[in-house]
Amino acid sequence: MATVESQAAPPAEPSTSLSQRSRQMAVLAVRYGMFIALLVWIAAMALATDHFLSGTNLLNVARQAAPIIIIGVGMTLVMATAGIDLSIGSIVALASCFAASWLDHGLNVWAVLPLILLVGAILGAVNGVLVHIGIPAFIVTLAALVSIRGLAFVYSDGYAIPIKDETFVWFGRGAILGINMPMVLAIVVAIVGWFALNRTRFGLHTLAIGGREEAARVMGLAVGRVKVLVYTLTGALAALGGIVISARLANGSPNAGMSLELDVIAAVVLGGTSLFGGSATIAGTVVGALFINFIRNGLNLLNVDPYWVQVATGIVLVIAVLLNTVVRRRVEQWSRKGIAEAT
Repeated sequence: MATVESQAAPPAEPSTSLSQRSRQMAVLAVRYGMFIALLVWIAAMALATDHFLSGTNLLNVARQAAPIIIIGVGMTLVMATAGIDLSIGSIVALASCFAASWLDHGLNVWAVLPLILLVGAILGAVNGVLVHIGIPAFIVTLAALVSIRGLAFVYSDGYAIPIKDETFVWFGRGAILGINMPMVLAIVVAIVGWFALNRTRFGLHTLAIGGREEAARVMGLAVGRVKVLVYTLTGALAALGGIVISARLANGSPNAGMSLELDVIAAVVLGGTSLFGGSATIAGTVVGALFINFIRNGLNLLNVDPYWVQVATGIVLVIAVLLNTVVRRRVEQWSRKGIAEAT
């Protein structure tokens, strides 16, 4: 009888191996679902309309996605620490108004650009300091969203200011080697952000703080310094996004960046960054930003009512959060359980 059992046991090994492989494939499908969804959407839209893959349309999508990618890199770092920044759209507006006004008063463009970035960094640093002293990030940045937007309206008296400086406008409409300037800036920011998050001590500390802040403190990490820094960087990148948007539109407006924070947060979450900190991906943020804009662009080309486009975007965000939290966690638990049982 023992001989029969020993001969019958080996055939079960391929089944176990297949089960483990299927579990691993399920984890990969959930983890990289956004990349797959983007490719599927592009393929579907390419079949649905001839204009989707045209150079002009792709250029338009890239220009619209660029500010979201630029600011999204900063938001990814903030969310990696389990924080959030709702003030980025308002910083975009204030940066837009300042840039247009200062240029209109004759200030040199090469003086305006660093000053705008400095303003954004200072506003971000204030947010970071307030978060560091114990005020919830949601409350701090929500208050900043209202007050900074109000400051933009006060400063501009509610009017848009035209921008005539060709050098400044080039940052929104120009190109390098056939690639539009906003996308060039987005690519550079994304590469630097990826390196900082994945290849530096700063990135490691950022993820450690988001994973478990008390443990990070016990390890001796400068929790407060890291938090202030990520909010400062996000403020500076929001100002850079404001430069790109105002340069593309050739005006500075207190209405610039309205609801932009929702698009940025959606892109970061769609890309796979955890809402609870400790897990973040810059590449995912880039894909998330492109996915949002490709969805809107594709639906617009199909002549879908713009209001329904907003509805669709909201539904996609809810599904993404569901996949990123509940489904992903359960699939990974199921996979680990299967591997433990097999061993």
